[in-house]
Amino acid sequence: MNSTDNIYDLAAAGIRQLIPYKAGKPIEELERELGLTRVIKLASNENPLGPGKKALAAMQAALPALALYPDGSGFMLKQALADKYTIDASQITLGNGSNEILELVARAFLTPDHEVVFSQHAFAVYPIVTQAVGATAVIVRALNYGHDLDAMLQRVNEKTRLVFIANPNNPTGTLLSQASLERFISALPHTCVCVLDEAYFEFVDSMESVNSIDWLKKFPNLLITRTFSKAYGLAGLRMGYGLSSPEMADILNRVRQPFNNNSLALAAAEAALSDDEHLQRTIAVNTLGMQQLTDGFKKLGLEWIPSAGNFVSVDLKQAGQPVYEALLRKGVIVRPVGNYELPNHLRISIGTEAENKLFLQALTETLANV
Repeated sequence: MNSTDNIYDLAAAGIRQLIPYKAGKPIEELERELGLTRVIKLASNENPLGPGKKALAAMQAALPALALYPDGSGFMLKQALADKYTIDASQITLGNGSNEILELVARAFLTPDHEVVFSQHAFAVYPIVTQAVGATAVIVRALNYGHDLDAMLQRVNEKTRLVFIANPNNPTGTLLSQASLERFISALPHTCVCVLDEAYFEFVDSMESVNSIDWLKKFPNLLITRTFSKAYGLAGLRMGYGLSSPEMADILNRVRQPFNNNSLALAAAEAALSDDEHLQRTIAVNTLGMQQLTDGFKKLGLEWIPSAGNFVSVDLKQAGQPVYEALLRKGVIVRPVGNYELPNHLRISIGTEAENKLFLQALTETLANV
């Protein structure tokens, strides 16, 4: 091989055509680029309060053992999750963020002969993991920015092996009722795995009496994914998990890499589960911040997609990318969502009261000059 260009010809077809996931711009990168000293980041749906005191203390206590490999089985964290959700530890798969669980289920169940159904405006990782293994993505047109479950069900056929549903959905924040979800899962053939992505479920302020975890008893083809990155403020540690039947967890653990969760992440996540005070404070800050932002949008004459998460997508009635770039120059990082087929929207993560105020001031100034 004489040319490095030919290395691309050796890659699998799905990988050659894949566009990598683009993460929110880091604060340090913007500071370097523009020489700014004050930057706020409202781009990646992180917890503005950071980790709780219990998680920080647990990490501190775990530091002396960093020369040793972590517990590859995650025994203590699995037991804490099992106790919290009243399930068996054998039903839990630990991931390097819930993103890894999404990748594991794709690797475990998909081949190039299979199809995967998900919604327009759904999380960008769904098409990435689908294409990476050579499966076919079937994207169903959204209904009011959210999942059209009836239309999705109509696209399920004998080739469909996976269905991805995010509830609440990212980046739109839309929420499906538990009743509609249960009907949808009940109607799926047993040959189709339903992945219910609940990364933002802690922020739903009107949790219904029906808990999706209860469905695990009757739907062996259901996988629920959750994370410590959002409400628990541990995004930098990359800790997520899947809840399923023991059999599905066994399959996922066959493709999971050993030691995929580091010692600090395991310790912090276990401690965070018992820190109800921090979780409730996080939810309260999010509720107030959501009201603060939407009140600000209303004053600016802007519309937004009602959100059940810790973020909100606002319709600028003009191209979002130039506004995003103008906000960067003011030291405010938000998220353009043109890659989600929402070119006129920006997604704003809920920050502290002060951060939200700075963003609204910057947005007001920017819109007056665009």
